[in-house]
Amino acid sequence: MSLPRFSNVSYEQYWALREQSDEWLEYIDGAVYMAPSPSIKHQLVSSNLHTELGLYFRGKPCNVFAAPTDIELASDKFPDRKVVIPDLSVICDSKGFTETKYVGVPTLIVEILSPSNQAHDLVTKFNLYMAYDVKEYWIVNPMKEAITVYTLNEEGLYEQADVKAGTGVVQSACFPGLQVALEDMFR
Repeated sequence: MSLPRFSNVSYEQYWALREQSDEWLEYIDGAVYMAPSPSIKHQLVSSNLHTELGLYFRGKPCNVFAAPTDIELASDKFPDRKVVIPDLSVICDSKGFTETKYVGVPTLIVEILSPSNQAHDLVTKFNLYMAYDVKEYWIVNPMKEAITVYTLNEEGLYEQADVKAGTGVVQSACFPGLQVALEDMFR
């Protein structure tokens, strides 16, 4: 998702577009973004990471969701609505579930970069998730076989909590014991 497909779109118009489309569409600041088809490597990494997160959260009060799960970010700080479709999200507050989406803020969001969506995930979504107080944000770069973990500090800003490339183990800042070996993610 690099460039908006439509601009100056209302929330209601966005949902009308969604009803007419089979594509994954996100809604941020009045713009509609379309997700590119993921590569095989993207899907492999997503599957591997989903499995690891699923095993960690089994029996715990949090749930792991893979795309396409609609997340309508909601905060008392912001009256406008935004809808994103993260590659993976960990949701620990079950109050926000509806039949078709989650309304609230996930505790952890993972975005897997593709060549065509890097700016969207590294800038637009980075700032959006930080503003909405997503406690932890993982950026996975399959091209460099790297994972960067960001966590919110006391000022509400993201700071890098961990980063590994090629080999090693990344660790969650929010979930003790949640760690992922890069060799298992990029095989």
